[in-house]
Amino acid sequence: MTFLAAAIQMAAGADKAANLDRAERLIRLAAARGANLVALPEVFNWRGPRADEPAAAETLDGDTLARMSAIARELSIHLLAGSITELADGRRRNFNTSVLLGPDGGRLAVYRKIHLFDVDLPGRVTIRESDAKMPGAEVVCVPTALGAIGLTVCYDLRFPELYRELVFAGARIVTVPSAFTFPTGEAHWEPLLRARAIENQVYVIAPAQFGPNVHGFSDYGNSMIIDPWGRVLARAADQEGVVVATIDLDYQARVRRELPALAHARLRAPRRPQ
Repeated sequence: MTFLAAAIQMAAGADKAANLDRAERLIRLAAARGANLVALPEVFNWRGPRADEPAAAETLDGDTLARMSAIARELSIHLLAGSITELADGRRRNFNTSVLLGPDGGRLAVYRKIHLFDVDLPGRVTIRESDAKMPGAEVVCVPTALGAIGLTVCYDLRFPELYRELVFAGARIVTVPSAFTFPTGEAHWEPLLRARAIENQVYVIAPAQFGPNVHGFSDYGNSMIIDPWGRVLARAADQEGVVVATIDLDYQARVRRELPALAHARLRAPRRPQ
């Protein structure tokens, strides 16, 4: 089985309406290029000052996901709404939530980011995501007509045990919508993405934010699609846009058959991958 997947690269800001218009235009461009699976980056719908975040948060039934659902249904595509700030009613903090929509517009999976980015790189970047967000607790892998898809977000990329859980749950593809900072991205983005692809023999789709942001630092961009052998099939330039690559599940099955590392795992009893 083969199909086309697309990763969208954006520079989202504090104007939610403008972000959603931009996202829709890029989704339509990806679909026009033949993509059956289209993935948006982390916080694609709003990225503004921390003080404004509570007002920008939405429920899963809010305007952002309603609009994305309608687009997925109209274009008959699988659409990853990279992540939104999901309102957690009655709580001081919200969730960073990724949602996978099916070609009928229905909600296939909801993943709340488990690992929160609390980092201090003196003189470069200081972020405490946990000041405004709560961590999720559920590993999410969902069967789809395109193969089983495992959901992750950004900083999750540094925790290989999550990806091993996903592959033992059957994942053939993993998504990594991100807003990687430039200092960490320049050093680690590609090596980590390729490592997760190689060690788990999965396709990795990693749409990202790029360029200067409202928090005073820059995002690395370089959205990528990587195959189970670790080859970078597509990489975005330093601009807004769409990259597309072929997902070949028969090729993936051959990689797993000829190099059966997953079947050789000894430190836990693996469920046989597809």
